Amino acid sequence: MKIDLTDTTASKINKAMVKGRRAIGTPAVGMVLTLVIVTDEENAYDALKAANDASREHPSRTLVVIRRVSRSPRDRTKSRLDAEVRVGADAGTGETVVLRLYGEVVGHAQSVVLPLLLPDAPVVVWWPVNAPLDPAQDPLGALAQRRVTDTYASEQPVRELSARADAYTPGDTDLSWTRITPWRSMLAAALDQVTVEVKAVEVEGEEFNPSCELLAMWLADRLDVPVKRSLSSGPGLTAVRMDTNSGPITLDRADGSLATLSIEGQPDRAVALKRRETAELIAEELRRLDPDDTYASALRFGVDRLNAPDGKSGAKGTAPGEAPAAKGESVAAPAPVEAAAKAPAKESAAQAPVKKATAK
Repeated sequence: MKIDLTDTTASKINKAMVKGRRAIGTPAVGMVLTLVIVTDEENAYDALKAANDASREHPSRTLVVIRRVSRSPRDRTKSRLDAEVRVGADAGTGETVVLRLYGEVVGHAQSVVLPLLLPDAPVVVWWPVNAPLDPAQDPLGALAQRRVTDTYASEQPVRELSARADAYTPGDTDLSWTRITPWRSMLAAALDQVTVEVKAVEVEGEEFNPSCELLAMWLADRLDVPVKRSLSSGPGLTAVRMDTNSGPITLDRADGSLATLSIEGQPDRAVALKRRETAELIAEELRRLDPDDTYASALRFGVDRLNAPDGKSGAKGTAPGEAPAAKGESVAAPAPVEAAAKAPAKESAAQAPVKKATAK
């Protein structure tokens, strides 16, 4: 069921949602959170489709905030709010409100969103594109316990990672980090099977893919070894190679779907490692609303410390695919991470492998 409201208010939108729920015979509110999507008209459809698919696992009230650009100075002085209320089959397992803001109200989106939040329920804000440099300081981001961005959608992904590290606030996360969860799980499990010392790592993936940098920073942060970031034709991440004192450990995914895990002295194993849709990524992020300390540690390690050729502090280099003037950074080898060296070998899927893994 869809209800269109033109030049409306938050109060009228709330009344329309109640009317819609009663019309379809579900007056009770059974949603667990409010998901606020801040996007533009071009990307609104894809973002809303992903949110509706994710709502099967997390029933939520979805508020889509679309800031419309006024064509003339006169229009920019006039405020107007249009809304489209969706309930029932048109809104997944929750309810959806598409908000289109015009004129001066564009700069006060939080005043429109605040009365529409579910009472006593967590708030998650997601920017599919054009995320602010400091999500926690954004007026909409300040309303949320969890703030989701996607550096993959930015024009300068590597520089964006540096900006995210500088502005990190507990509760921030990135879909580029979510994309590498299966890789982190598989690498942690591989190191848990053998007793080895990792000496160096190479992460291979397509150009301008921040997930590759994040995986490399995570490995460098946890293992305290030099990590090289190399380029491939993709798709996405294609391989991780670890040089150990007992031979190489390789996780290779050439086709974006099926990977091969190779460990010295063991037969090769095929593992499912497909590239996931946005709906799966959002659903994963909504499963936990507490701060992701592992992401924070990897992010703060610094993309400029990758690709040190000799493992010495102060080595210079440029991240793959980045022009020094535009996005390049001076790079140095990872500083020692005492916690990584002392961490136990048994790691969960959400945690990192350690430098010395002891078989159980």
